[in-house]
Amino acid sequence: QVQLVESGGGLVQVGGSLRLSCAASMKLFRINNMAWYRQAPGKQRELVATITGGGTTNYADSVKGRFTISRDNAKNMVYLQMNSLKPEDTAVYYCAASVFNIATPNQVQYWGKGTLVTVSS
Repeated sequence: QVQLVESGGGLVQVGGSLRLSCAASMKLFRINNMAWYRQAPGKQRELVATITGGGTTNYADSVKGRFTISRDNAKNMVYLQMNSLKPEDTAVYYCAASVFNIATPNQVQYWGKGTLVTVSS
């Protein structure tokens, strides 16, 4: 199975930036869809961004224009660049992978353990 390990989380001030990284144990050319989910305290896990094997991206309305998902198949890495961070972005961020669909949590085949992002006000 695929192992995903996130890194890059931490504490950042409102308006700041942070880049999350996800390292995959499997060659990413084998994995079609990658995604970032997040779960804030007391909230359901929500989809943040997706990227297909071909590089097509999609974003939640709440992060559109601020976050950018990218992948580097040669390095088996997926990234999430987060800019103009808001307190409501505070959450544990999870890397996710699926050969097929990945738009809902039940469709995700592989999960990372998460990395905490805290945006201070």
